[in-house]
Order: sequence, then structure tokens, then C-alpha cells
Amino acid sequence: MLLSFLFSLVMATGSGPMDAALEATEAPDTLRAAFTVELTSNTAQHTYFYDPRLPRGERWVAVERRGYDPELVSVAEAWAAEPAPDGRLFPDDLRESLGSSVDVNTDGDAWRLSFRHHPNYNDTEFDVWAAEQLKATAWLDPVGERFQRIDYTLPKPVSGPTGGKLTRYDQSYLLKTEPRWGFSYVSGFTIDLEARAAFKRFERRFEARVTDAYFFFASTDAEAEYDSRRANALQMASGPATPGR
Repeated sequence: MLLSFLFSLVMATGSGPMDAALEATEAPDTLRAAFTVELTSNTAQHTYFYDPRLPRGERWVAVERRGYDPELVSVAEAWAAEPAPDGRLFPDDLRESLGSSVDVNTDGDAWRLSFRHHPNYNDTEFDVWAAEQLKATAWLDPVGERFQRIDYTLPKPVSGPTGGKLTRYDQSYLLKTEPRWGFSYVSGFTIDLEARAAFKRFERRFEARVTDAYFFFASTDAEAEYDSRRANALQMASGPATPGR
């Protein structure tokens, strides 16, 4: 009991190593990404390349398609139609999703943060419904001060938002760190679900895996502005310089 108490505590969101980890998810709007992504379902695998620097009609390109799945095609088309498809790589709403405090278990190399997802401006109607039903867990490396993954799990079967019964739902985001500026980005995403309706059982698995990503600022001025702000912040954090003897 005592060990369990020592390893488990409630922490304010943004305290301790969470602060730097959350800052790493909050990239400026001027940071962009070119990337290759593999979309996989139960019956198909499609690979796409996106680069916002190319002419508008050439930015999203199908590289390879194996198998046939109209739902997977719809997912890709919806992603490609977004104003900035690379925006999905930046988990910039994580701080709002965590809420004001989280339950933290520090037993192990990675801290386990348990929380209830708080809907925010980025969320859809399904996200709002999911926030009421799913248990959420974030895995944090306290030494590297970076989030490693975010998991959402359905603890028990529930009626689905559009009817039927959802008997299993697991959703995960994998995070990596881009090497130049140290920002966290979503490198993988999975949904695994099972539902029952009209005496039938449905199983779906969807995975998006970013196999290659290159990050850059929208302009040289934007990069210079960010580098200047970061240098000033580091200087302030280190305190005023003292004259030598």
C-alpha cells in the first residue's frame, strides 16, 4: 500500500517534466512537414506522399496501393482535402485534452498519466462522445521530457453514437521527436474496434504509420523569428550573465 501511494500521485498539468513535454507538442503554426504515410486496414495498404511546398494539385500523391478498401480510400481523400494535411502530425491540443490535473504513476522508466479526455476546439462530435466513454493514458519519458504515446481504451461495452453496441475500442497515437528543434510529432495512429448491430459483428482495424518526415518552417523569416525567441528564452532561463574576474 505504501509503495503504491509513493508511486501514484495527482499532478497539475504542466508541472515537473510534463512542462517541457507539453511545450514540445506545441509547435508554432509556421512549422510544416513533408511526409510519407502508410494507411492500412483489414484488406488494403495504401502509401501516400505529401509536401506543402509543391503546387496545390501535386502536394498529395498516391505512391502505392495494395488491396481494395473503399473506406481506406475515403480516409485518404478526406485527409488530402484538409487545408494543411501535415497539421495531423502536430499534437498541439494535448495540453487542453489533459485538463487541469492528471493521475500519475511513476513506477517504471516511463510515467503513466491517467486522465479523462477534455474536448477542445479540434474535436468532432465523435470525440466529444468518446471523451465520456474512454479511459485515456499518456506515457511520458521523465528523463527525456517527451511523451511517447497516448492510448484511449473502452473499459466496457456501450451503445454506439450512431446505434448498435460498441464492444471493443482501442485507439493509440505514437509520438517521436524531430531532431532539429526537438518538437514531438505523431508518427503512428491506430484504431481497433469491434461492434455489434442487427445480429452481426463488425471488426475494423485502421493504422496510419509515418515512415518518413522532414520538418521546416514556412519561410526563412519564420525560422529566424522562432530561433531568436528560443535563444532569448534559453538566456532568460539560465539567468543574467556574471562578469568575469
